[in-house]
Amino acid sequence: MVMVEEQQMGLVRSLEDERIAQYARLTMPRISVVGLGGAGCNIISWIKERGMVGGKLLALNTDASHLNITKADRRILIGEKTTGGLGCGGYVKKGEQALQENLEDILKELESSRIIFLTAGLGGGTGTGGILRLAEALRGSDKLVIGVVTLPFEIERVRRKTAREALDKLTHLCDTVVAIDNTKLVRVAGNLPFRQALGVANELIGVFVKDITETIATASLINLDFVDLRAIMEKRGLAAIGVGYGDGEDRVGKAVKNALESQLLDVEDVTKAYGVLIHVSGGEDMTLEEVTKAGELVMRYLSPDAKIVWGARVNPELEGRAHVMVILTGVDSSIQKEGRRRFNLLRVLSRF
Repeated sequence: MVMVEEQQMGLVRSLEDERIAQYARLTMPRISVVGLGGAGCNIISWIKERGMVGGKLLALNTDASHLNITKADRRILIGEKTTGGLGCGGYVKKGEQALQENLEDILKELESSRIIFLTAGLGGGTGTGGILRLAEALRGSDKLVIGVVTLPFEIERVRRKTAREALDKLTHLCDTVVAIDNTKLVRVAGNLPFRQALGVANELIGVFVKDITETIATASLINLDFVDLRAIMEKRGLAAIGVGYGDGEDRVGKAVKNALESQLLDVEDVTKAYGVLIHVSGGEDMTLEEVTKAGELVMRYLSPDAKIVWGARVNPELEGRAHVMVILTGVDSSIQKEGRRRFNLLRVLSRF
């Protein structure tokens, strides 16, 4: 009799465990990462080569040759009628038209996603036009849409002007846009050859997207969830990112300091940031105390009213080291005023 009761109790627990597991699968937010244009597709390839758990990788391009060597879960040649697979030649309007040609198929791919990362290099045709049109199509949905973009060097005057105008529009279409200014790459890649330095931007975006996705989708030291991310990124405009490594004694303190000092966008006043997302990675020897310390150190630089969320993952490759990523949301940047400053300077010079 006792044995029968134990078997019945075991069956009940098994059914309950399965119900919980099934519910967890249903409530896990589906995450998609969309790369648009050459730079966006390069980032998708970077993530695909290293593997990512919990997210789908989608590559969109008008350049058939480049798309052919892109690694992704799904590749879509957009704008076949508009560009014939030859690219947009830097024309933003063509990029928008190309995306529009395949918009229905793309939205079907993203239908079940609750978090969508849109990544591109602003200043060109496909990436700029495509990300603007797709962000516009996703606006007003129940999805959290996060743009992750790079901005051209200051010496690329025409491309930078195009990128700046696109960034202004994009911050009104996405919930948050994390921007990396290539001019600031000297802070983290100043001694590298030019081509390798550009690759650093791709790697930074890849690490950001991969770490956030896996910390949400898999068991971690401290998990992020959909509500955490939404709390600091929903309708928050512009965001800046910084990364830092530390080793030896006080490795987390060093990493936090490096991350805050290497922000890859000129932020006018850090203390005015609406919120901050802190992500900490370390080896098997990383302690919960160290992770907590990272949050405490960052908050010293921010307003007491700033919202903070963090996640942490163990990465065996980081044994003895710490990697800290800090994303400040709801910030103002001097790049938003570049055009006005240059215009005012020209007005002054014209008087002489």
